[in-house]
Amino acid sequence: MFSPEGPSLRELAVQALSSVERGYDLLAPKFDHTPFRTPDAVLDAVGSALRRTGPFDAGLDLCCGTGAGVGVLARVCRERVTGVDFSAGMLEVARERVGTPGPPVSWVRADARALPFGPAFDLVVSFGAFGHFLPRELPGLFAQVRSVLRPGGCFAFPLVAPPRPGSPGSWALLGFDTVMRVRNALWRPPFVMYYRTFRLAAVRRELTEAGFRVELLALPEFGRRPDGSPRVRLVMARLPDPARLPA
Repeated sequence: MFSPEGPSLRELAVQALSSVERGYDLLAPKFDHTPFRTPDAVLDAVGSALRRTGPFDAGLDLCCGTGAGVGVLARVCRERVTGVDFSAGMLEVARERVGTPGPPVSWVRADARALPFGPAFDLVVSFGAFGHFLPRELPGLFAQVRSVLRPGGCFAFPLVAPPRPGSPGSWALLGFDTVMRVRNALWRPPFVMYYRTFRLAAVRRELTEAGFRVELLALPEFGRRPDGSPRVRLVMARLPDPARLPA
């Protein structure tokens, strides 16, 4: 799973027994050498889809980590890009490693559940962060995203189809989530990281209730499952723009 440059088993154990914030501070220097970083193929596919739906002026990468999504925004935004994360360690690595042509990039340390921005962005993206939010936190999270978007703004993120029930992948995710629940029942502080709680139907419902109009785009680079459904979708949640509504 890990390259030689990635964390050791001991390092992962220490991180897993820390809080989410402290765990990512510790993991940050080696994060890009783990499977937890969003693959370049996903980043490139999302960037291609966003270029077809843009242009955008200002973009925000929510829970930006070491800044992989900021590179996507730099290719589709014309004026400025911001990365926000609550891990100081991840932001430090992002500042050192992310150097992209295009608009200026800024980095802000903040909790996604209490964003320190007004409605200043046309596009918000997020990659691989939603397992750190419990289902009951989604309404508040989506309300925060709405609060930082301008009218007509878009919240976009990729969503991989879950593995078929009973498949090895399904059992692996169930096993991981079970271990995390046992860990959190026995150890404090909690480390919230679950892979099976972010379900499309519930997410779509919560986005709609938050005032978004939700569109699902298949990312053709990843093909389709045997039942014909996309393997990876791009969720595009847009706010209404009163200026564009018919009189």
